[in-house]
Amino acid sequence: MSHKNKEFSISNWAVENRVTVYILTLLIVITGTVAYITMPREDFPEIIENKVYISSVFPGNSAEDVEKLVIKPLEKEFKNISGVEKITSSSFQDYGMIIVEFADKVTIEDAKVKIKDKVDLTKADTDWPNLDNGSKVEPNVFELNISEEVPILNINLKGNYTTQQLKKYGELLQDDIEEIAEVKKVDILGVDDKEVEIAVDIFKMTAAQVSFDEIQNAVKYENMTLSGGNLISQGSRNNIRIVGEIKDPKELENIIVKSYGGTVYLKDIATISFKEKEKTTYAREKGTEVVMLNVKKRSNQNMISAIEQVKEKLEKAKTSYLPSNLELQLSNDQSSRVEHQVDELSNHIIFGIVLVMIVLMFTMGLRNSLFVGAAIPLSMLMAFSILSAFGLTLNTMVLFGLVMGLGMLVDDGIVVVDNVFANMQKGMDRVSASKIGIGEIAWPVISSTATTLMAFLPFLLWPGTMGKFMKYFPITLTVTLTASLFVAMVVNAAMTGGSMDIEDKNVSKKSAKLYSIIFTIIAVIFVLIGNIFDSKLSRGIGHLAIISLGLMWLYKIKLYQWTQDFQHSFFPKMEEKYKAFLAKILDGKKAWIALVTIIGMLFFSFILLGIFPRKVLFFPENIPRQVITYIEFPQGTDIQKTNKATLFVEKQVISILSKYIDPSTNKNFLAESIVSQVGKGAGNPNVDAGSASETPYKGKVTANFS
Repeated sequence: MSHKNKEFSISNWAVENRVTVYILTLLIVITGTVAYITMPREDFPEIIENKVYISSVFPGNSAEDVEKLVIKPLEKEFKNISGVEKITSSSFQDYGMIIVEFADKVTIEDAKVKIKDKVDLTKADTDWPNLDNGSKVEPNVFELNISEEVPILNINLKGNYTTQQLKKYGELLQDDIEEIAEVKKVDILGVDDKEVEIAVDIFKMTAAQVSFDEIQNAVKYENMTLSGGNLISQGSRNNIRIVGEIKDPKELENIIVKSYGGTVYLKDIATISFKEKEKTTYAREKGTEVVMLNVKKRSNQNMISAIEQVKEKLEKAKTSYLPSNLELQLSNDQSSRVEHQVDELSNHIIFGIVLVMIVLMFTMGLRNSLFVGAAIPLSMLMAFSILSAFGLTLNTMVLFGLVMGLGMLVDDGIVVVDNVFANMQKGMDRVSASKIGIGEIAWPVISSTATTLMAFLPFLLWPGTMGKFMKYFPITLTVTLTASLFVAMVVNAAMTGGSMDIEDKNVSKKSAKLYSIIFTIIAVIFVLIGNIFDSKLSRGIGHLAIISLGLMWLYKIKLYQWTQDFQHSFFPKMEEKYKAFLAKILDGKKAWIALVTIIGMLFFSFILLGIFPRKVLFFPENIPRQVITYIEFPQGTDIQKTNKATLFVEKQVISILSKYIDPSTNKNFLAESIVSQVGKGAGNPNVDAGSASETPYKGKVTANFS
């Protein structure tokens, strides 16, 4: 077979059009960097289950009536829908919830349409209940994204203020934070709204011959603004409004509830007060009552960016409208874990490049090892570009796939560069060596990558919610390894065709001095910028320049000599010993003995596995970032009773963690915060997702670790 037939057309094009490939490489670097910076970051991928939620508010009715009049008729219709696998319903005071789970083959959009059709059909029935104002009970049909229900940050407000004063500051912060595009909403917990209470004296009311309807209508029609239409006067049109809305509760005292047979004012038969509603929520931070703001982000938005913008808003608020003695404390910050994972990936990439180059340096020299080392960042940046284009976020599963691919993506580059290097050692010029060398191994490398990807294909076929969760792993791995194959066949082809050399040279003194000056200037500038402006990227570039400077001098002083000794002395000796070993075990009967021994070792490993079975875990055990204790009483339990039980649990948690307090700083070095919630906000999002009912029978204590 001629050399021409061994060439690979794509690699040939890359070798012959090296400038074009270099420009393409620059575009990959730019688009990959932009994608890496702008990709949304979150803890776990957002999974929307094949569930449709139907909630219905029916005020003034018991759980039994809600179930009988609303839930049961809807359930009866939902059971007739094709594709329904499971129906779960819950009835509460004034509120009902139905969760309809569909098969995977039914899309969530189709499922919502089917449910809405059945809801409309049920509402048309003459037995469907009406509200007090005469309108029909309106069930709400919606899908749920758990990531939008779990708070990404808690902001605790405390100080020498009443809860209502803290609430006013909380509402100002709420308006500011909800302006952030990535934030869906901010809930205020630990304080209730105020209401006007009209406490009627039944004896005075009877004596004045006034009914409850008269009191209700008097208040209703006095607290009203009416439009009087338009008045044209002197060439202008003016809108006439009769303003009658009550702004001060004391104005209610002078409302006339009866005018015939003597004027009766509301203050004559009732006591009017403006006070907080019946308690529905408590919030505490390490035993101290606080007003808490729960920040929730929108789906497919950058969690780290959202929390950074929230912190910027808080800093501006401190200098503008918040008093200096108001204490703001952040807890349950979900961005720190994600940020740590992304930083770890960056570290793995950098150290992967360094280690790969050091290993290959001993067999191919510094220049040629750079070709393989370049494959790591280029493949990663290309993967970031593709993943960002498909709308994926940087989450735990994507990062896991990237880290897994990090160890495999250099394989293609090593094979390509090594074969080109071997052809050059045979006397070929670098262009011919690149064309023929890559052509010889192109299809084996492509086949090897394809078989590796096939091993992870079953993850894509995993059904159900867990399949939706796990699919990000094979998708990420496929993109990463495909990118590495492209880099090996195109980018490495151009690099080897233009710059490969079989003779390795040490760094000259002149070059060493020049590079030392360049690396030092870069390190000083970027480290200073990073420390002054607290920029991780600048600090990273500065530290990378320092590492490069150290490695360059290490190579000049020691590594170059070590690589030469390895290539020309140690490695040839190892090759001869390996040849002699193979010659012995592959000769005559020894070959059969070696084969039987290998098969025996395989079966022996199975026996060992049976004798010493390994523990099987779906996910590996790790140290939790937080521990949550849920307290739940039977429905109908008063919130004061739930609060007492939650307070007891909270004191136990604080007592256990108090031994980790540093006496010198009076700060707990293990627990960052201990937050308690009772009533509103105390539900488990994995269990109570979508429910809008009050939960005075539930409490929660969350310990967040540093």
